[in-house]
Amino acid sequence: MALHDTHPIWHTPEMREAITRGEAGAVVRLARRAAELTQAQLGTATGYTAASISRMERGKQPMRDMQLLQRIADVLNIPPQLLGLAARHATPPATGTVPRPAPGGTRVAGRDARDVFGDEGEGEDPVRRRNLLAGLAATTTGTLLGGASAGAASARPALTGLEDLLLHRGGTPAGEPTRAAVTAAVDASRRDFGTCRYDTLARALPSRIALAQALGREHADAQAQSATAVAELYSIATRLCIKLGEDGLAAVTADRALTAALSGADALTVAEAHRMVSSSWRRQGHYARATDVAVTAAQHLAADRTTPEPQRLSVQGNLYVTAAYTAAKQGDRHTAHTLITEAEATARQLGQDQSPAGTAFFGPSQVLLHQISISHLLGDAGTAIDHARHVNTAQLPTAERRARYWIDVARSFDQWNKPGNCYRALLAAEEAAPQEVRRGAVRTMAGGLLRHDRTLPGVRSFAHRVGALT
Repeated sequence: MALHDTHPIWHTPEMREAITRGEAGAVVRLARRAAELTQAQLGTATGYTAASISRMERGKQPMRDMQLLQRIADVLNIPPQLLGLAARHATPPATGTVPRPAPGGTRVAGRDARDVFGDEGEGEDPVRRRNLLAGLAATTTGTLLGGASAGAASARPALTGLEDLLLHRGGTPAGEPTRAAVTAAVDASRRDFGTCRYDTLARALPSRIALAQALGREHADAQAQSATAVAELYSIATRLCIKLGEDGLAAVTADRALTAALSGADALTVAEAHRMVSSSWRRQGHYARATDVAVTAAQHLAADRTTPEPQRLSVQGNLYVTAAYTAAKQGDRHTAHTLITEAEATARQLGQDQSPAGTAFFGPSQVLLHQISISHLLGDAGTAIDHARHVNTAQLPTAERRARYWIDVARSFDQWNKPGNCYRALLAAEEAAPQEVRRGAVRTMAGGLLRHDRTLPGVRSFAHRVGALT
């Protein structure tokens, strides 16, 4: 998980001291831990061993390899000058400071957004464009795939364990079913999804769900926590299945989420489970029913006064954007605009982007993200891009959100017949979260871009990485 430049780690005494002392190894160690990466994971992403990373972090091995330092800076989104590298696109700031993006600006892992949104018209230097694309492709391949085989990125996480759990209603709990263990299991699942570690999540979900179920069976006083945890884990499973195009499985996990929520969870969890049911109906083409499920759940939640307002508004707003997207999917322009306007009003009540305890991220940025998707679905590519220009990716809370944003930008440019911009957006999505670009929509776009192979350097390699050539 690359760190955005407003992450709290940059303001801790330990980081400030490491920066002041010029201890690059300590900066890397602190940033890596904040990004929730192991030394082995960082080593894999940069093409080095965990032992080498360990020696560098402890200052036992001089950090003179500029290529390695650049890769580490790219993976963790560390300002290059903190590792003794030349800053890109900017004058190095004073010692001990961290560069900030311009307010409202969009950045692509340290690159100016103009790299993606730049005009493809006659005024653009074609040589500069080719060099830029080649650079983006090389950095994305080397940094994020860490020298892995090209086909590795297109492998799909296996859902066999989840299928077995759904079929047999069994499963081995991931440890002792204590309150703390179940809380940790839910938190880990949220992180895995947010950082697009879909393969890790697919393997871990069955035992985590079994753990949450065991808590309710073995501890009578933990029934509510068990119901809430099982519902949330099945909701996460639904989102994972949708990501992987497993619509049949998503319908089952959404039903399990709602069943668990109704057995003792709070109003927020019930409403979120209804949102998953709505999404699964939409994936099966039942747009009117899907819209109705989400809107009805939002209205019921609006009347509820048992939950804190920030949490209620966050879940309510996400229900409205889900319903608006579904209406747009159906081609119902009027309903889509009405519902996204309702979501905007809810975001204004909330005041700012936030993730209140136990609820999903919501706020003005979430509304903007859905306005991009809705405009694209309604055939308004130019409007979609106008919305996209106002998104500050540094404010998006997870790699999954950032990657999904860039994929929607790519879709809009593809619809607008701007292949260069589309390709740059796809590379930005891959840089944000390699597993997110395994989706069918990306493979379709990558396949279409192959006809521009001569003017988009690296596109064939990208298409192979995402599985468009297999």
